[in-house]
Amino acid sequence: MQFLTKFLYFPPVEEASQEGILAVGGDLSVERLLLAYKNGIFPWFNADEPILWWAPPQRMVVAPAIYSAPKSLRNIINQNKFQITFNQNFYEVIRNCQQIERTGQDGTWITEAIISSYCELHRLGHAKSIEVWQNGDLVGGLYGVDLGHVFCGESMFSKVPNASKVGFAWLVNYLKENNYLLLDCQVYNDHLHLLGGVEISRDNFMKILQAY
Repeated sequence: MQFLTKFLYFPPVEEASQEGILAVGGDLSVERLLLAYKNGIFPWFNADEPILWWAPPQRMVVAPAIYSAPKSLRNIINQNKFQITFNQNFYEVIRNCQQIERTGQDGTWITEAIISSYCELHRLGHAKSIEVWQNGDLVGGLYGVDLGHVFCGESMFSKVPNASKVGFAWLVNYLKENNYLLLDCQVYNDHLHLLGGVEISRDNFMKILQAY
C-alpha cells in the first residue's frame, strides 16, 4: 500500500493489500479519478478517513451481453409503474445516494468532496446517471463513471420498493444495446448478487478493462 502525493500516479493493482487497498491519499481531481477508473481503481472511504483507493482481488460485475433480468424483476418492469430518464438529473441522484438511510450502515462514504468531484466528472461527460420516477417524483436512481466500454457503477438509491432494481435493469439493457463489455459493480453484496452480479478475478477484470 502506497501513500500518494500530488504527483499523478497509481501503483500497479497487483500491489493492493489482501483486502484490496492499493493506495492512500492524493486528491479527488478529475484527472486522478479518470486515471484510477481506467486502471481498475476506485475511491472508497469514510468521511473521517484519508482517501483510500481500492483494487480488490475479486470484482463484482455484470456482462450486459448475457444478462437476463430475474423473472420477478421482469414482472415489475412490465407493470410500467416507473418512468426512466438518462443523465437528466445527476446532482439529485448523487445527493439522494448520499442521504438515503441504509440498513446496517452508519453514515455515508459519499462526502461533499465526492459530490463536487463527481459532478465535475458529469459536467465533462464522464459520469452519468439513471433517474427513476413515479408520478413525477424522483424515487430511485444510480450513477457511475462511463469509460465507453465499461460502466463503473458507484451507488444507487430507492425511496420506494423496486425503483433502483428497475433503474439497474434499464442501465444493463442500455449497455447491451451499445455494446459495452461490462458493468462494474466493484465489490460483492447480496443485493447485487440477486440482480445478477457475479464475481470475477481482478486479473480477468483488468484484461477486459484494458481490451480497449
